[in-house]
Parts: sequence; C-alpha cells; structure tokens
Amino acid sequence: MLNCFRCNGSAWPALSPERRPQSATAVPPTAAAPPSTVMVKTFQAYLPPQCHRTYSCIHCRAHLANHDELISKSFQGSQGRAYLFNSVVNVACGPAEERVLLTGLHAVADIFCECCKTTLGWKYEHAFESSQKYKEGKFIIELAHMIKENGWD
Repeated sequence: MLNCFRCNGSAWPALSPERRPQSATAVPPTAAAPPSTVMVKTFQAYLPPQCHRTYSCIHCRAHLANHDELISKSFQGSQGRAYLFNSVVNVACGPAEERVLLTGLHAVADIFCECCKTTLGWKYEHAFESSQKYKEGKFIIELAHMIKENGWD
C-alpha cells in the first residue's frame, strides 16, 4: 500500500504542518524507489494538442499520426486492415526491399515504433506501376498495432 507522506505528515514528524517546507517531497529520501526501477518514456515527437484525434501505438501509446494525415482506410496489411497515412511520427524505417503486394510490385521498408520497437507496417519507397505512384513516400500502419486517442466519439 502506498502512503502520501506529505498528506499524512510522517515525512516531517518534527515540524508542525504549517512550518513544513512547501517544497517537501511526497516521499522521504529513504523511501524513494531506486533509479533502476523508475521508468520514464520519452517520445521523439508529440502531436500538437490542438489535434483532437490522434492514432497511437497500442503497445506503448507513443503518438503515431494525426487524423488529418489519414489518406485511406481501405488497405490490407499482413495482419488485417491497415490505414494509409501521408506522414507519421515516432517511427524508424528498416531497409527497403522489393515485395509483391496485392497491388503489384513495390519497394517498401518496414516501419517500427521508436519507443517499443514493434513492427507497425511499412513505408512505400517506390511503386513500379504508374497507377500506384501516389503511394510513394506514404506509410501503412496496421490497425492491430494502433489505437485511436483524444476526442473520438
């Protein structure tokens, strides 16, 4: 059970509540967790707060894309439905390789979450058919790896 030492007063037993320093920590130094158990997640980029609808990694909640960057919801990934985005954040690209997809031959690079290293989908590096050129530089994220956050009804 966790106790708030600031509230119950046991962190500063020699001082009355009105004489305790305002900057007193909630946990006395002897009860603090060792640094090795403290877990802090930082992301490469946070999407701006004015964007009310965002997509995040389902595994670690790192921001991935703004709803305004969504191009299409009618794509198929290796694990089911996928969305096509114009741009994404907090992802790293693997090496490009040629793959035969449902719409033909493409050069694609797998994309990974920067925070948890989960494979999320891929980036279209090159489309060999002229009708598929619009995909170049765009990103596929599979629904199995993302969650909708902030302001979805």
